[in-house]
Amino acid sequence: MNFKDFVATIPDFPTKGVQFRDITPLMLNGKAYKKACDQMIEFAKEVKADVIVGPEARGFIFGCPVSYALQIGFAPVRKPDKLPRETVSVKYDLEYGSNELTIHSDAIKKGDNVLIVDDLLATGGTVEATVKLVKKLGGNVVGATFFIELEDLKGREKLKGIPLFVLLKY
Repeated sequence: MNFKDFVATIPDFPTKGVQFRDITPLMLNGKAYKKACDQMIEFAKEVKADVIVGPEARGFIFGCPVSYALQIGFAPVRKPDKLPRETVSVKYDLEYGSNELTIHSDAIKKGDNVLIVDDLLATGGTVEATVKLVKKLGGNVVGATFFIELEDLKGREKLKGIPLFVLLKY
């Protein structure tokens, strides 16, 4: 299956010069979406994940099906003031700005093997911040998987030593 057939490229979104990779066509095609999730599930099995962590919001799109299929927990990583209980946080830089991520302070237990699941690896800022959150809580990041990697933005360089699995590269 050629996953590129299920990605729409939107020029100049959200800012001029950016080629936005829209995964909505993938999500609308049940067979393609299942195939993508199944491949991420296999990677999660290989790295022996105990918990799936997904940054909002598109990390939920892939992370929840992986968690469900393996019958393991899913921990959402969200922007400030979106989680109702005690959280820990990390600030980080984006391609076009900066942000902060939070996770519930009890989402990861010391020694948990954590797989980070997201739709896109670009500059690596979001996933690097997610790694820091997991480590703050005592978890072991055993891998990260993404549907798309934008290779020219070199996000992979921020994840040295972490096994990566990517389905589609641009």
